[in-house]
Amino acid sequence: MTFKNRTAMAVSTATAVLSALSAGKALADHDHHHLETVEVYGQAVPATVTNLTTANFAPGRESGDALRNLLGISGSRMGGHGIDPSIRGLSQTQLNIMLDGAYVHGGCPNRMDPPTSYADNGAFEEVTVIRGSQTLAYGGGGPGGTILFKRKTPTLTTAEGIRGKVSGGYRSNSDTSDLNADFSIGNELGYIRIIGNSVHSENYRDGSGDAVRASYQQRGGSFIAGYTPMTGRLIEVSYDRQETLDALFPGAGMDSPEAINQTLRLRAESETLGALSNVNLEWYQSNVDHVMDNYSLRPNKGMRMRAPSESNTRGGRINAEWSSDLGLMKFGLDGQYNHRTAQRFNDTSSPAGEQPVLNSVLWPDVSIDQTGAFVELGQQISEELWLLSGLRYDYVVSEANETNADPAGMALSPDQLYALYYTDPSPKHTDHNIGALLRFEYSPTASQSLWYAGFSRSVRTPDATERYIASNAMMPSGRWVGNPGIAPEAHHQLDLGHIKRWQQLSLDTSLFINDVQDYVLRDRNTEDMNNATIYRNVHAQLMGGEVKAVWTVSDSVVIEGGMAYVHAKNATDNRALAQIPPLEGYAKITWSPQSWSVGAELQTAAKQTRVDLTSSSGIDGQGLDVRSTPGWGVINLFGRYQINRHWVFEAGVDNLLDKTYAQHLNRGNAFDPAQIQVNEPGTSAWVSVTASI
Repeated sequence: MTFKNRTAMAVSTATAVLSALSAGKALADHDHHHLETVEVYGQAVPATVTNLTTANFAPGRESGDALRNLLGISGSRMGGHGIDPSIRGLSQTQLNIMLDGAYVHGGCPNRMDPPTSYADNGAFEEVTVIRGSQTLAYGGGGPGGTILFKRKTPTLTTAEGIRGKVSGGYRSNSDTSDLNADFSIGNELGYIRIIGNSVHSENYRDGSGDAVRASYQQRGGSFIAGYTPMTGRLIEVSYDRQETLDALFPGAGMDSPEAINQTLRLRAESETLGALSNVNLEWYQSNVDHVMDNYSLRPNKGMRMRAPSESNTRGGRINAEWSSDLGLMKFGLDGQYNHRTAQRFNDTSSPAGEQPVLNSVLWPDVSIDQTGAFVELGQQISEELWLLSGLRYDYVVSEANETNADPAGMALSPDQLYALYYTDPSPKHTDHNIGALLRFEYSPTASQSLWYAGFSRSVRTPDATERYIASNAMMPSGRWVGNPGIAPEAHHQLDLGHIKRWQQLSLDTSLFINDVQDYVLRDRNTEDMNNATIYRNVHAQLMGGEVKAVWTVSDSVVIEGGMAYVHAKNATDNRALAQIPPLEGYAKITWSPQSWSVGAELQTAAKQTRVDLTSSSGIDGQGLDVRSTPGWGVINLFGRYQINRHWVFEAGVDNLLDKTYAQHLNRGNAFDPAQIQVNEPGTSAWVSVTASI
């Protein structure tokens, strides 16, 4: 495989990669894909690529929910919206998640709104899922992986003029209605594109028939304008607004009446610019306003608490490639500058919030500014061996500017809370993070197989919550206090894999080992036994892998299946790490004769027995895991009929046998010590109709 082929693979779809490797053409043609809506791009190694099917994006399933159906990706549920993904046992800011080139950091200290919650599932054509560390191009950190949502507006011809589609769907269990519209007008010189979406979802019932408070409303829109003066050149500006209203969260002490994100982007691309190629310049500004309270959407006769918050991020990047005698060099500069504020008020004496009483400064005017540079070099060592090496440096300044803010009554300021639990309460820290990557790929001549080995170092600066959260409570055990002096995580990973293609069968196997120095552990205080939630550094070890097989039985029948596993240990305390998914797997069969397809899927998870149920202060039931979660298995059915080139009908049933179950990953409640695990929906039938022009 030549170096030119390698470069092409990095920008090819998964099906094109499989075709290049002589994988079964029937898989690309007949698997249950909706490629006109969602394509998945990958790195040079197709083992990192998993296709999102139409069933993943069925009505009533937001993007975080769809992602956890993919092999090796789990997610924690706190309600019907805002499922937080996890890859290889790592989550939250251990993943790099970008929405069409922009980092959108949520506004909720309790992560009611992770970045994926602002990724409307009908507004992106490409979703890239990269497991582990395979590139340094998407910012510092991201040791667990990278998830890239991207729009790709095809150039319109003068004859075509307009392109558009409207889709509507319904899900029975949660009485969810889902409507999306997407229209583009233009010609060879440019385009204007408008996207709109609206979702209304009620509470759902689990397999036992018990109601789960999970309703929400979501609406949003996007405006995109592009100028294409010539082939290979693009200037694009876009504006997004996404609103999530009246979202209920049974897994939290509060609900969210309002979460609004507005993102403005500017992009310029050129396939060639002098000696450079694939030159990319991007700038973005994302603003998130979030409110949560414990009284406007639920009955409450006790203390009425409200927490408004903001998270504003601006950033950008410039990347380019240069083909030299040594190989293809990719280099770039990037930055992201995030500012967050969050306060909690006691509205008990003033229900309308006209005279609120400050209870806590949750995020005391926090800024985390990160500026980085990277360089990668891809070299074709021989006809069979390819090498990728890279180096990255990030300069990160973290600062909290209102740590002396004094709440009312006996409540403590952030400075006072930090001093109670840590020896380094300084509100400003500078990190110099150095990442590196070395990756080998070996493809024997005349063999439809690929072996690879990757070695990487990635460093992640703790986020605003881990360093600066300052939540008071009536009892010390209810406090939640960040650690201003906590050290950045340093992940050292070994990634091994083998990809084999036969005429009708493909097999992908990957293994990883991740040794983490200064892993940021959310834990309970051990010094004075008051059991407050704190953060500390520990030595952690994670290992596991994924295996996936696809058998193209015939032109119309495809059978596939896979398993993923993560074993994680807190080596400092010699105990299991909390919030690690168990052995998970799936099996699926799809029958796709001509214009229609039907299929069935089994999703399953083993019992998770490696759990942390006890706080380090020895109090049972105060660990970050709720329980040893029982294993489960559910059956899903799906079908699709291409009526003609304008109309598509889809339908399915999730959890056919009405199984009562919960994913192992739960959320830590921000405002009391309890950990809460939310059951998944019971049987849910869904339908969707799409009309396009």
